[in-house]
Amino acid sequence: MFIQTQDTPNPNTLKFIPGIDVIKHGSSRQFNKNDDCKESSLAKQLFEINGIESVFFGNDFISITKNENINWDEIKTFILSNLVDYFIAGLPVVNEVNTDKKKKNKSNSKIEEQIIELLDSKIRPAVAQDGGDIVYNKFENGIVYLELHGACQGCPSSTITLKQGIENMLKHYIPEVESVESI
Repeated sequence: MFIQTQDTPNPNTLKFIPGIDVIKHGSSRQFNKNDDCKESSLAKQLFEINGIESVFFGNDFISITKNENINWDEIKTFILSNLVDYFIAGLPVVNEVNTDKKKKNKSNSKIEEQIIELLDSKIRPAVAQDGGDIVYNKFENGIVYLELHGACQGCPSSTITLKQGIENMLKHYIPEVESVESI
């Protein structure tokens, strides 16, 4: 198995592309160093590598963020080795039953559905190319609250993307949107 790596706009995050589905049902997942990782034995295993701060699983990629004091040359080989072994074993990346339950418990307004549709069709695919994800959280008093995951979390250009890109697009298509904020 060959896993490609790709730089992201965030210098502390690398995108790993295994050439197979990572998460099969479209539910990306973010794990941080202090999480219990009960839903992902792969995330737990990766956090055993010194310097890894967060792990993001997209549909067909994994973004790993390291501590800024660690050099990629020190840990990249260990990450690749762990990923290859894990995928060859055929183990599930996350417990997708729990992930699906979280998504289905909320009903959204018409405006929220429009926001989610724009995010899913125009914004998330572009952000995924850079190893990240932007997930809708809520719409309240004209403000759209979004969660930044993967390479987007902590990226120096994420504020510009959020305000000049995403906010402008949402305001253009949905007049009720006044601003966009990261949570």
